[in-house]
Amino acid sequence: MAKAKAKTENKAEDLKGKSSDELNAMLLDLRKKQMDMRFQQAGGQLTNTAEIRKVRRTIARVKTFLSQQEAAK
Repeated sequence: MAKAKAKTENKAEDLKGKSSDELNAMLLDLRKKQMDMRFQQAGGQLTNTAEIRKVRRTIARVKTFLSQQEAAK
């Protein structure tokens, strides 16, 4: 469990140094990846279904940082 927390903290630390433009670009890429994964899952081609959950949580993390940056302005 501690390893999973450390990975999450690293991802959060990586996001802190990015500008809002970089975060918006990252969000767009993640949403495209999520859509592709949904199509793969529907077609029975997706082998690692846990990846969908990781992408969804990363999207939420990016959106959180974007809203925090907006609130700080």
